[in-house]
Amino acid sequence: MNTTRTRGAIAAAAVLGTIAATAVSVPAAAAPAASAAPLLAPYYTELDLTGDDQVTTADLDVAASALGLASDQPGWADVAIIDTDANGAITVADLAALSQRMVYDDGPFELVEASVLDMQAAMNAGVTTSVEITQGYIDRIAAYDDALVDLSGGGRPLNSIVTVGPAALEAAAAADAERARNGMTSMLLGVPIALKDNYNTADMVTTAGCGCWNDNQTATDAFMVQGLRDAGAVVLAKASLDEFAYGFASEFTSFQQPGATTLVASPYFTSRTAGGSSGGTGAAIAANLAGIGFGTDTGGSIRVPASYNQLVGVRPTVGLASRDGIIPLALSQDTGGPMTRSVMDAAVAMDAVVGIDPADDVTSRQAGVVPESYTSYLDANALAGARIGYVASMIGRNATTVRLWNETKATLESLGATVVEVPGSPELDTVLNEGSGSTIEFKRDLNEYIETHLAPNVAARSIDTILEGGNFVTSRRNVYVQRNNVTEEQYQAWAGPEGSHTTVLAQGKTLVTGMLDDLGLDALIYPSGNPYGTQSTNLRLSPNTGMPSVTVPMGQAVEGEQLPGANVNIELLGRDFAEGTLLGLAYAFEQATHHRTAPALYPALG
Repeated sequence: MNTTRTRGAIAAAAVLGTIAATAVSVPAAAAPAASAAPLLAPYYTELDLTGDDQVTTADLDVAASALGLASDQPGWADVAIIDTDANGAITVADLAALSQRMVYDDGPFELVEASVLDMQAAMNAGVTTSVEITQGYIDRIAAYDDALVDLSGGGRPLNSIVTVGPAALEAAAAADAERARNGMTSMLLGVPIALKDNYNTADMVTTAGCGCWNDNQTATDAFMVQGLRDAGAVVLAKASLDEFAYGFASEFTSFQQPGATTLVASPYFTSRTAGGSSGGTGAAIAANLAGIGFGTDTGGSIRVPASYNQLVGVRPTVGLASRDGIIPLALSQDTGGPMTRSVMDAAVAMDAVVGIDPADDVTSRQAGVVPESYTSYLDANALAGARIGYVASMIGRNATTVRLWNETKATLESLGATVVEVPGSPELDTVLNEGSGSTIEFKRDLNEYIETHLAPNVAARSIDTILEGGNFVTSRRNVYVQRNNVTEEQYQAWAGPEGSHTTVLAQGKTLVTGMLDDLGLDALIYPSGNPYGTQSTNLRLSPNTGMPSVTVPMGQAVEGEQLPGANVNIELLGRDFAEGTLLGLAYAFEQATHHRTAPALYPALG
């Protein structure tokens, strides 16, 4: 849906009353007025006339009363900001331009590829409701998730959803009632969300992808989930994942006979994995089975499926989003974050899930550094004047990735960024080559979750009893045994206060922050992977420093390259708690390129 095209005409016509919408047009050269924060969710701020950083019908009332006012007349200074065509008079075209800063659209609404902004604009206009949007996603899950739609051979069903929430439609109805009473209280009001099935939800079981925990109905939501509910989001479904977030294949056993397993498929090439461990989230959001998704990332589990499935993924600074109520893999590196079809959606999602949580001490680090809204950084000109560094060895040699990197570098420079080659070093190699904490830390961190959150009726309350029950990915028995055999002494030597892993992570943060500071860089940039594959140890840079990264599509393979149509993402990494800066840079790149494509195998339902 083209919200800009229809919002302006309809809203301006409503204010002017006697002026037909078809008569309203905005000159092609008109552009938004300069603003430090073009959007401060849930409202646009550009062209605000009432001084409340919100463009609403109140601003249109002021503008309508000034219709015909010229620059040489009294009161001009109060409304001059909306003279977007700079002709020295307030005209219908200026009112139309102002109305385009409203979240309102009574044009046709299409669920497939709908952004959060599209949903809010249509719901505000009464074109659709949260109940209708939620039911639309439920219908798509029913039609597509278990269906074999690729009949060309080798294809598989998506298998991206474990559970659809029984209370989703009730929550959607509550969101509609809230909108009727108080308007759009949040950009997430009524938006359906899919959560990786390692986030606790009080209304759905949390299995971690393991049949051993089919009965894990927790009493409370994870901290991040509560934030989403507080923002009015509809928790629609729990998405499948690689069992206990172990790897990138997204193989799970939830609600299957012992010994049986299922793989998640990419909606672009269903013979291929959707990546992992947040593969179900990646497949579901890419195939338009929910509005926004959340995954978790220890060593790449948000960014791998984001790259495989043409999504934006955010791995926040460790300490920005609480891990309490999320089944852990390795708490030295674990963090949860959004997986979305656009940077805007990712920024909106981030606003709802940050916060200091006494149950996760590391979140105290964020005090005083979280912006009012991450959407305030979303400026199409954010790359102008930016300095972005890259390490040549991190680009790799894959033909598709190298071509896309060269095109990306040229795009960044055309948008005003300075792209600086940063020399590698043995110290950087040490950071990139440090392993995941998933082997050494898993048992200890899992036991803490079991003690704190696991439902009391679940019988498998240790790795020992999980192995005894036999309801897990049995081909990984040796992995479970290896992790179960880790001693407290080994854990402390690795992840304790003076542990080797703890030391490397701290040194990594200091090293990479120093690289950014010494060269005056806003971010480092590198490919998140290759087509349906990883690129060396690139994904380790963020978890091995604790620093945030944002990954965004940079294009697909073309004819003559391996697997034409396969996507590759580019990743931006920045200083601790610089998610806003990274989202701004990613937004500017996204708006200039629009590389995401919708998977043709999963069109709108007839």
